[in-house]
This record gives sequence, structure tokens and C-alpha cells, in this order.
Amino acid sequence: MELKPTEPFTVDRRYVDGTNVLETTFTTDAGTARVTDALVNGFAGRLPWVELARRVEGVDGEVRFRWCVAPGTRFSTASPWVDTTVHGEVIRVGGLMMVVRGIAHVPESGGRREIAGTFTTTSKSRHLITVAATEDEPLHLPVPKLTDEGLDRTIETWQSWSRDFNYRGPWAAAVQRSALALKLLMYEPTGAIAAAATTSLPESLGGGKNWDYRFAWVRDIAYMVRSLVRFGLREETHAAVVWLLDAIRENGPGLSILYTLDGSIPDDVRVRDAPGWRRIGPVASGNRAVDQLQLGVYGDLFNVMRVFVEAGNVLDERTGSMLAALANEVTGIWRQQDSGIWELPEQRHFTSSKMGCWQALKEAARLGEMGQIPGDSEHWLSESEAIHEWILENCWSEKRQSFVAWAGGDSLDASVLLHAASGFDRTWRMSSTIDVIQAELGNGLLMHRYTEAAREEGAFVACSFWMVSALACVGRCSEAVSLMNGIVNMANDVGLYSEMIDPQNLLFLGNLPQGLSHLALINAAITLEELNCGQ
Repeated sequence: MELKPTEPFTVDRRYVDGTNVLETTFTTDAGTARVTDALVNGFAGRLPWVELARRVEGVDGEVRFRWCVAPGTRFSTASPWVDTTVHGEVIRVGGLMMVVRGIAHVPESGGRREIAGTFTTTSKSRHLITVAATEDEPLHLPVPKLTDEGLDRTIETWQSWSRDFNYRGPWAAAVQRSALALKLLMYEPTGAIAAAATTSLPESLGGGKNWDYRFAWVRDIAYMVRSLVRFGLREETHAAVVWLLDAIRENGPGLSILYTLDGSIPDDVRVRDAPGWRRIGPVASGNRAVDQLQLGVYGDLFNVMRVFVEAGNVLDERTGSMLAALANEVTGIWRQQDSGIWELPEQRHFTSSKMGCWQALKEAARLGEMGQIPGDSEHWLSESEAIHEWILENCWSEKRQSFVAWAGGDSLDASVLLHAASGFDRTWRMSSTIDVIQAELGNGLLMHRYTEAAREEGAFVACSFWMVSALACVGRCSEAVSLMNGIVNMANDVGLYSEMIDPQNLLFLGNLPQGLSHLALINAAITLEELNCGQ
């Protein structure tokens, strides 16, 4: 939906404190008006339909607005049309139905494919535009007065959630905004957490690296659970863990790296006939990584379960047996090559993947010691020690004085930094690795994912926050705090991060908001707090 003044204007944006309700102030030569946007909720929580409310209030002078609701073609699979029903005009696009209602919004004819109108604000005037939608089910026509009240209720609901949010540590404002962004990525019907709500926003202005992140990664769940536990958010923690366990059972016996939000395995990638952002293609649905073997995911899973149990939860017998079987699987599968965390097409003995297997068996042994999963904890610990020795022998480069990206290689991989926090290494080796990675993958405050990545894409935001955590873990607190302060200040005007940032012009690249970027910020702040490396 488009809503903007008809004359040249400037914009100032902010979120209403403690909410995901956006407030935008438009200023023209003739006046000022404020727009408040929210997906409204009901008295009992989430509405069974989607309802967007846009309240427009005049501040001073006069501002003439034009609005337009013009749906797309759903990746060229349907054609929108305006249908006149017994209750007025409804837009249909395939199985999707949309209706526009409002207060003093002055609808006009928009043709057969859109609904549009104009209105003018004056001092203390109040207009409202509501768009409601459903798919493959009946459409509820909203009552504007109730929607207007619902917008205020939605603000109160978000602020109530924020009051229960238990974090008063360093960088509290950035942490809370990140948590609010992540809350929007939680799929309430199942408990899944989407990596992003968008697809095909390019990682490079040259195109080609446009991925679909509207899925739930096990890796993201692991980082999220640590955050949720620290914030005292019990319901979200339980929902995420239960969704993950159900997804594994339904699609097992193996462990996938990602699932759809309803817990199934995604279909193959489909390239869509659409122009893309700034006409940079391709536009895709699906993710090619779904069939990849990524061994690091086992470390993520067992980290989730250990944190969950230590937060005061008890595992059921079926879950315990499933986790024990997966731990036994890791004792053998860690010796295989895989695609690594970055979903690369070639398989190698990636260092961070081996470290993830080490983490999985250490966490499994801990769960066994707590009586939460059956199995031979001594065997798991013994195999984790074998993995540790193998990594030191094969993935540490004396020449480079660094852990390298894969066994016997010379390239670097920023994901190795994750395993300072996991506890794999917090010695001089990791500190030296930090220096080498900063020198070769760093670009100011920003950092690329791996050697040669700078030629293909922007800097990966999460990597900078991983560096913060790694610095803190090896005792380099002042450097960690300095980097943290710098990266926190690189958020956009409302505190959000994309997946990547172009180091040359600081343009955001990739999907936005990117859950992993915000998770990395949160976990860096928590790590600094836990290690007494605050501001």
C-alpha cells in the first residue's frame, strides 16, 4: 500500500517506545502530518485475519495525501481485479482477498486493479485507512472505529511485552529493539522463527546472490533460545523448542538445517518472473541449501537443548531418545566432508563444522550427566576429545598462526569465531586467529564471511558481532566494547539491520530485517555482560 503527500516532503521515522508500531512524520512546505502504522491485534491476541491500520493525524498546516492499494501478481501467477460485492469493493488476487475501509479516507475510483483516494490533513485532523486480507477463506470486513481502537490496544500490548522483557545490561536499547524485531519473525501458529520475512533482496548490486530466507534455520533457533532464556521469555522459548523437536521428528531420522514455518522440508528453488529490488534479479522462492549436509547444525541443536534444560525445563523420554540417537550419529558423521555454514556448493572438511560436532558431543554429554538423555556420555566425551585433537592437527595453520577455513587449506572463515563463545578455544590460538581474520576479512568495522567473499557480496553484519563476542572471550574487552559501539551505531534510522552492508557506501544489502544480524547483536551484548566487559 502506498501512502504519501502529493507535494515534496521530508520524513522522520521512529518506533513508538517499546513497540513495533511505526510512527512517520511527513513535513512539506505547507504543513506536517504524522502516520502511525500497525498490524493490529485483537482482545485475545493475534487476529485470524491480517489487518493493517494506518492512522494519519494532522500536526499543523495542511498536507494533501494520496493513497493507493495496488496488489502485485503473486510472481506472475494471478491478476488482481476489483470485484463489487454486496458489501462494497473487494480486491481479489487468486485466492487472496483484500478490502479497504477507513475514517475520512475519501476513496476514489482506482480502476479495475486498484483502490485509491486522497485526503488533506489539517491541525488536529484524524484519518484512518485499514487494509484487511485473508487467503482461501472468507473475508472479515473491518469496522474502522474498532480498528482505530485496536491500534491503541496494539501499542499497549507491545509495551506490556516490553515491560516483561528482562534485560537491563549494556546496550539495552539496541538489545530491546533487536528483540522486538525478532518477535515479528516468530510465527505464532507454530512457534517457528523465520530467518527473514523477505526474499531475493540482493547481497550484491551485481545480482545473482538473491536468496529466500522465509524459513526457519536450526542455527537461528539456537541463538534465539539463548536470548529468550536470558530475557525470561518462557512462552516463546517453549514454543520454539517444541516446534524444532516436532520438525525433526516429522522429517527425520536425519537433521535438516532449515524447515518451513509449519515444520516441513521446503520444496526446490523456483525462479520467479519478477523484476526484483531495483530490478536486480533473480527473484526466487525456496532455498537450495535444504539438501546440504552441514555438520555444524548438530552443535546448534544440542546447544539449544542444553540451554533449555538448564533454564528449568525437563525433557520427555521420546525427546531424550531422539537426541541420544543423534549424538551417536555425530560420533561417526563428523569425519565426513560437508558444505559448511555458508552453504557453499563444494564439500570440504570445514573447520567450523568440526567444531560444531565437538560442541554437539560436549553438550550431549552434559545432558546425559543431567539425566536428560540416555546413552554413553563417556563415549561422547571421548569422541569430542578426538575431534578436538583432529582440528588442532588438521585445521590449525602454523604458517598463518590461525584456524583456517578447512583442513589443509589456506583460506579464512569468520564462522570459526563462533567457537570462542562455544568454548572450543579461548587461548592464544583464538586470539591470533582473531588478528588474522580482522586483517584479511575486515573492512573497518565490517567483516566479510570468508576469503574472496568481498568480490561477490557485501560485508556480513553478524560476523562483526561474532568478532565482538570472540574478543571478549579471549579477554580483549576494550577492543570488544569499541567494536560493539561502532556496529550498534550502523543500524538504520529505526534500529534495524539487513543481512549485509556494502563497506564502500554503507548501503544495506540482503534481506531486511535479518534475524541472524539481530541475534548476533543480542548474543554479543549478553556475552559482554556475562564476561564483565560492559560499556
